[in-house]
Amino acid sequence: MTLQQLRYVISVAESGSITEAAKQLFISQPSLSKAIKEIEKEQGMQLFQRGRSGVILTTDGREFAGYARQVLQQMENLENRFFDEGPKKINFGVSTQHYTFAENAFVEMVKRFGEERYEFFFNETGTHRILEDVRNRVSNLGILYLSEENASVLEAEIEEYGLVFTPLFMAKAHVFLQSEHPLAGRKSIRLEELEPYPRVNFVQGNYESPFYSEEILSTVPSAKEIKVNDRGAIVRFMIGLDAYTISSGIFPRYLHRDRIIAVPLEVEQQMQIGYLTVKNHRLDDLETAYIEEVLKYRP
Repeated sequence: MTLQQLRYVISVAESGSITEAAKQLFISQPSLSKAIKEIEKEQGMQLFQRGRSGVILTTDGREFAGYARQVLQQMENLENRFFDEGPKKINFGVSTQHYTFAENAFVEMVKRFGEERYEFFFNETGTHRILEDVRNRVSNLGILYLSEENASVLEAEIEEYGLVFTPLFMAKAHVFLQSEHPLAGRKSIRLEELEPYPRVNFVQGNYESPFYSEEILSTVPSAKEIKVNDRGAIVRFMIGLDAYTISSGIFPRYLHRDRIIAVPLEVEQQMQIGYLTVKNHRLDDLETAYIEEVLKYRP
């Protein structure tokens, strides 16, 4: 097994396409396909499932890719430490649900630790992908929430993936809507008052279920639903369609000049915001600094 073979596996896993990975690696698609088959034969296991839409890691493949990333990362650290003339390159990654505070905390962490050489990774993505990223060591930390609705399912999957969820703070459910919305003047909003308006949720791909939803109370049916994969689209739909979404209430006003507001929702359920790590992991300085920045946004 060579480092180049490990790079082949990681590139295919991250792109989800042998053709795209071949472009990134500057080799032909047949050569990469042959290389992957040789690796699978050498290891005696199938690493990828192939289909019309691309390739995905098998269960064995996910475990293999996790260790492969660690090997490549350690090799890069070794090169940075002993063979590069410049300062050591630092690495850090976060995968998170679509939270502005998670993005802002990342900016502040980079300001504190962005030395001459670094490679930082920030992935605003779906819930299941966050679990995958942390398990496969793509990201050091994963930011998401648990609630009465999703805890039973997500806690079981977190355990199965060999991860640990550490709570940071509790956040009350809020309705996000435009400042000129018919309900904008309320001190609080009841769920039944939202029924005439479109509800916007983030797309979860193959895991489109209330248990993976980024929006609390997704088990409550809505007659009008719009699913998006971009935070900017949610804002446009709020302004143009009187749509709404439900989240934590943590939303810096400077982003949209008071066009979007958060109104408390009259429900008892709350969001427990926290972070994921692999089991038995001790936070390093960058991870600790990032968590400290996130905590600055707690309600």
